[in-house]
Amino acid sequence: MADRTPKEVIDLCKTNGIRIVDIKFTDLLGAMQHFSVTIDEFDEKVFEKGLGFDGSSIRGFQPIHESDMLLFPDPNTAFIDPIYEIPTLSILNDVRDPTTGDRYSRDPRYIATKAEEYLKGSGLADVSFWGPELEFFIFDSMRFDQTANSGYYYIESKEGAWGSGADEEGGNLAYKPRHKQGYFPVPPTDTQQDIRSEWILKLMDLGIHMEVHHHEVSTGGQGEMDLRYTTMRQQADNVMLLKYVGRNVARAHNKVLTFMPKPLFGDNGTGMHTHQSLWKDGKNLFYDPNGYGLVSQTCLHYIGGLLKHAASILAFAAPTTNSYKRLVPGFEAPVNLAYSARNRSACIRIPTYSTEEPTKRIEFRPPDAIANPYLAFPAMLMAGIDGIINKIDPGDPLEADIYEMSREELAKVATVPGSLEEAINALEDDHEFMLRGDVFTKDLIETWISYKRENEIDPMRLRPHPYEFSLYHDA
Repeated sequence: MADRTPKEVIDLCKTNGIRIVDIKFTDLLGAMQHFSVTIDEFDEKVFEKGLGFDGSSIRGFQPIHESDMLLFPDPNTAFIDPIYEIPTLSILNDVRDPTTGDRYSRDPRYIATKAEEYLKGSGLADVSFWGPELEFFIFDSMRFDQTANSGYYYIESKEGAWGSGADEEGGNLAYKPRHKQGYFPVPPTDTQQDIRSEWILKLMDLGIHMEVHHHEVSTGGQGEMDLRYTTMRQQADNVMLLKYVGRNVARAHNKVLTFMPKPLFGDNGTGMHTHQSLWKDGKNLFYDPNGYGLVSQTCLHYIGGLLKHAASILAFAAPTTNSYKRLVPGFEAPVNLAYSARNRSACIRIPTYSTEEPTKRIEFRPPDAIANPYLAFPAMLMAGIDGIINKIDPGDPLEADIYEMSREELAKVATVPGSLEEAINALEDDHEFMLRGDVFTKDLIETWISYKRENEIDPMRLRPHPYEFSLYHDA
């Protein structure tokens, strides 16, 4: 998105006949929120004085006795919204305290801003680049409920292998990806090519540099969309817009898009493999033509920081109870706390097809796309910085096929947390590295821990699971 002044945003509205302006921002958990104002209420003064809203109604924000907050539009993020029928300008916003005028410490976008400022101020690097790969499912229907005496979910997909014997209206045409064989099939097996193309083209029209989309491994409508690398906060903005546009494109086709890490049993889940690198004075600090996988010692120390702090990183980067149903052995899950040039079961991969300085980076594979990118990316960066500062040795790369390793050999390889509770406990014990430069604050971390325990971990623990009836009803 090009640099713009407030006046240029107003002129954009006039030129395009815009009469509605949509004010968008992201809550602590990573959901985009919005309200709309008329063009009569949107002038250059709004960029200086902000727009008020009730912060107590937003997850993870203010208590009710301190509810008033202000949103300040970022003129660089203004765009003609591709979703609404009525011509509408959408713009992303930063949150401020109305009393002090300071940036709000729990505004996720502020965390990414501070992370970039801290990196540059540290002298270690000028900039970090981020290239996430977002996986997802597009289903025909999702139904779910939980009551005192029942609990279920039901997913429908015309691409689901489980429907190979179904009597479908118009006849069952049989083109359904087999379990774990959905990687790269052409139509008619891949039924969602045009949906993904429509989605990616809308993002490109917004000025977002997209690279690839394709069908993914799982049956049932799994896909992937990759963003071209860019700076941290810009990429986090892009991820939020990708989700917003994708959900609405799917809905326009009477389908539902979900980034749930593990919505289907017995097949691959969805992640957000995150490529990252550090640059200084126009040079890629991760590149060394003589290093393992062509990476530098600085890169290895960065990897060491990611491995050391992986459990607490995942409290932000794999932030749901469902995330840990994906992070299990098998299904290409990156559960091993190790790095490798090619081994996809290692949580950090060094892509071997990037052989030149501009493309050399590492790929951190455990995150999933439910994560709030404004928090997940900074958590990874701060861990990597800690690795560089303390020269953390990542150990030897994991080159062996884990499925051929003995039990004794496997016991020597650490793994990611087995549950959200373990990740949250790790964050509680290991977060000092995130506090450098006031990037994360103790208040934000404590709020995150409290929210996850009270609203996700404990409620899941209290509810019987349908499969428990199969196991125990007649015990």
